[in-house]
Amino acid sequence: MNNKLYKLMNWPRIEGIVYSEEANPQEILGVHTTGKNVLFQMFWPGAVKVNVHFMEEKRSEAAEVVSTAKLVLPMEMADENGFFACLYQGKKPQHYEYEIIDAEGNSRMIKDAYAFAPVSLSKKDAVRFTSGIHYTIYEHLGAHPCTRNGVAGTQFAVWAPNAVRVSVVGDFNNWDGRIYPMIKDGTTGIFDLFIPDVQAGDCYKYEIRKKGGLTVLKADPYAFRQQLRPDTASIVEDSHYSYQDAEWMKNRKKYAEKNAPISVYELYLGSFRHGEDGKESLSYRELAPLVAEYAKEMGYTHVELMPVMEHPLDASWGYQVIGYYAPTARYGTPDDFRYFVDTLHQAGIGVILDWVPAHFPRDTYGLAEFDGTCLYEHADPRKGSHPHWGTLIYNYGRPEVSNYLIANALYWAEQFHADGIRMDAVASMLYLDYGRKDGEWVANIYGGNENLEAIEMIKHLNSIMKKRNPDVLMIAEESTAWPKVTGALDDEGLGFDLKWNMGFMNDYLAYIGYDPYFRAHHHNELTFSMIYAYSENFMLPFSHDEVVHGKSSMIGKMPGTIEDKFANLRLTYGYVMTHPGKKLLFMGQDIAEFQEFDETRQTKWELLKEPAHKGIHDLVRDLNHLYQELPALYEKDTEADGFQWINCISPEKCMLSYMRKALKPEQTLVVVANFANIEQEFCIGVPMAGKYKEILNTDDKAYGGKGRVNGRAIPVNDEEYDGQPCSFTMKAAPLSLSIFKFVAYTAKEKQQIENRKAETKAIRLAQEAGQRAKEAEAEAEELTLRAKELKKQAEEIMQQAQKALQRAKEEEKLASIEWKKAEEAAKKAK
Repeated sequence: MNNKLYKLMNWPRIEGIVYSEEANPQEILGVHTTGKNVLFQMFWPGAVKVNVHFMEEKRSEAAEVVSTAKLVLPMEMADENGFFACLYQGKKPQHYEYEIIDAEGNSRMIKDAYAFAPVSLSKKDAVRFTSGIHYTIYEHLGAHPCTRNGVAGTQFAVWAPNAVRVSVVGDFNNWDGRIYPMIKDGTTGIFDLFIPDVQAGDCYKYEIRKKGGLTVLKADPYAFRQQLRPDTASIVEDSHYSYQDAEWMKNRKKYAEKNAPISVYELYLGSFRHGEDGKESLSYRELAPLVAEYAKEMGYTHVELMPVMEHPLDASWGYQVIGYYAPTARYGTPDDFRYFVDTLHQAGIGVILDWVPAHFPRDTYGLAEFDGTCLYEHADPRKGSHPHWGTLIYNYGRPEVSNYLIANALYWAEQFHADGIRMDAVASMLYLDYGRKDGEWVANIYGGNENLEAIEMIKHLNSIMKKRNPDVLMIAEESTAWPKVTGALDDEGLGFDLKWNMGFMNDYLAYIGYDPYFRAHHHNELTFSMIYAYSENFMLPFSHDEVVHGKSSMIGKMPGTIEDKFANLRLTYGYVMTHPGKKLLFMGQDIAEFQEFDETRQTKWELLKEPAHKGIHDLVRDLNHLYQELPALYEKDTEADGFQWINCISPEKCMLSYMRKALKPEQTLVVVANFANIEQEFCIGVPMAGKYKEILNTDDKAYGGKGRVNGRAIPVNDEEYDGQPCSFTMKAAPLSLSIFKFVAYTAKEKQQIENRKAETKAIRLAQEAGQRAKEAEAEAEELTLRAKELKKQAEEIMQQAQKALQRAKEEEKLASIEWKKAEEAAKKAK
């Protein structure tokens, strides 16, 4: 080796390159000016000869270019492992290439990755990232095709602050981690490198050298695309999709209103419909028109997709995510998924995405121990290991980790036009002792079980989502009584728009699962939901979680004969659709599949050929349309005065009646539900005089029932009942629900009613007058009879008096005689 060249080379640092321990390879590799010379250095294991090709410029004394010539400069092998170097006396070339020749004589031309300065984050971006507030960090990290200095290639960047060395590996360098070591930014811990000629569609990974010398291959956490399982490489992606959903994006704000009618169809894309062979799932582009047409026909306002983020295990249904920024390759490319969302939007259907920030799997190519340390997760298993699922829990207190998640949710909303983010397993994030026994968890700084870091991340996300995308719904699957989940952030709430009402779902399914004979003893499970119905903004979910793992499908949960099962299910869907709260129903349950959800099969659409299943399908369709057409079912959905019990205290009859109210009183609906397995007649109290017309009965023959409906509008009577001024009587079929709408009397009907009332009043008054006359006559007769009796009594008394007077005179006469006798006797005695 040339002595001058030898002295210019930094042998300790070269050894770091050869043994893949160098975190700043740009200081050695590439082209460097040394005085009047230019030093070329490159490392390519397996090369036996390397030449540098560039255009040499020759200038005149006036510094004008007079000619250029292609120069081929041979490089000297400085190390037999593949390190080459050479000196050139002249100006540093702007563009050059290496010609690499291997032992077999094969040659290839490559542009030097180290000819380009590292693209570190700006000071402002670095501060935002390390503070956890860089909401578009995915534009900087990951793999981004671009052109630098006229050279096309891909800019790679990855956060791995504790790694000794990170290299980009792929087909372009035979997956050799020694060839493209990345350049570390010591401030942020980000490694980056621009590699020329790497283009969209190329597979890659990061080879990370840990402290201690071990290396591991990792998929890119910020990759926009990944290989189809079982392959695990990331793929360079460059989107060119142009959305056509401007009208939808402009108008979707109507669904962000609290009183908007929202009915969601939850589905797993791999099971909606398969190809002609019945085995392979359809692609995003094939599914798009089918899902859009079905959702629109059925009256759903949104679809909710079980996680489409890339995941290795089909049986996880997407809830164990590896590629948070990559739509799963099972159904196509990222632009194919954009097409799917775009198609649904153009059909007027919103798209909600399931999102899993609570945990991630332990797969070695994923986030687990990413840079040789617990970077994304907690090192302490009492905080970092999930007790239920065997997965790892994010370290939400690390700003770069919370930034990763927050930016990811924003990414799906802003790059894929998602209309909602449904956050999975929120309860497991909120509580440090979730699923743990005493001694298995670590309290927060205040000694409590609240995960303060997770709470802050959730609030942060909800806050920034509303600032950047106010029309995107944030939905929480939260199964505890945590207060103010949908409360405002400035009122100590978590800031979600909606919360899944797991309490309603559990209580109702428990109640409906009882044989009707025993339901009277569990009436509170049916009515308890209204005690707390307005404590949050609720969505009523019958989701995939309820039709797996031996829980049975919705129809399978219903008691009784097959006929009773269908009647109970019709009643169930009627009750849910008239209960306050947004609606969600999982695929297959709107056609009453008996089989539980299985990700390996498609929905059993052939069931629609059977009347009972078709009846369920048609009932759900009609309920969805009624839900959106009748203001009483949504206008005051979150206001306590939008619902009023009529009768909720007849457990022995297994019945309920209630009103759903709109802003206009005349739009009030009356709902009557008969949970008993017998036909019953009910008197229903109502607030307004008029007629009540049954607009839906779940026992209608059209829905597979027996047709025991109330066919004619029922006029009310003036009898008070259930605390209401009016009432009407209706018949309720067994296991059925009826919806009645108020129908005001026409002017002619009102006149007829008034005439009947006047006639009735006149008859009543005449009858009352006749009655009073009869009563007066009877009273007169009674008085006459009494007078006769009194006269007779007086005559008898007069006769008795006369006799008494006669006796008195006779006694006086006798007394006078006796007196005379006494006087005569006295005279004689003298």
